Amino acid sequence: MADHPRIEELRRRVQNDPASIAFAQLAEEYRRAGSYHEAVDTCRAGLKIHPGYLSARVTLGRALIETNDLEAAEIELRHVLKTASENLSAIRGLAEIHHRRGQLTEALGFYRAALGLAKHDPDLEQAVDEISRSLAPQPVPDANGMSFDEAQAEFLAALDEFEAIGANEEPGAIGAMGAMGASGAVATQAAPVAPTAPLAPIAPGLSALERFLDAIHTYRRRRAV
Repeated sequence: MADHPRIEELRRRVQNDPASIAFAQLAEEYRRAGSYHEAVDTCRAGLKIHPGYLSARVTLGRALIETNDLEAAEIELRHVLKTASENLSAIRGLAEIHHRRGQLTEALGFYRAALGLAKHDPDLEQAVDEISRSLAPQPVPDANGMSFDEAQAEFLAALDEFEAIGANEEPGAIGAMGAMGASGAVATQAAPVAPTAPLAPIAPGLSALERFLDAIHTYRRRRAV
């Protein structure tokens, strides 16, 4: 890599002295440059000589994530946490592994642990916020596809409309419907005799009443769940 003088320098040092701990720096430079397979190979070669070099093992785990070898990456990073339980890079790496697998609850736990160590980190805050919202309980729709909040809004809208009709129409046009209170309890019943006046003037009131009663039914059913 002629355009990466730092990598060339470190590679020469490792070639001249295979036991040099410079392998860890070389592997990290490979990882940062996007040469993940070279980073993995360099780490594994160096760790055979220096198995306790934790920073190299973190680099190995992070490089393995980028090659999508998540199982091997998890083994390496968990090995790190056994010795250094607050290693931020290892914790973030495990969070990403679980996130990629779709294991959101586990990912959230690691992201929160990382955020506890790196407070106000914008990337961690965003990850915690997004996963928390995705795991939050969603409104359960009723049989008609209406959530509780929607049913409550429908109930209130129907109540407003019904009361408005009762206030604007002549007393005779609304008839028995004027006896309904804001509690939603319907106390009136249809008249025992057929009306002599045409029904067209009270059709708006009846439509509102039907919607009002349906909204009450939906609201009460959701409250009972």
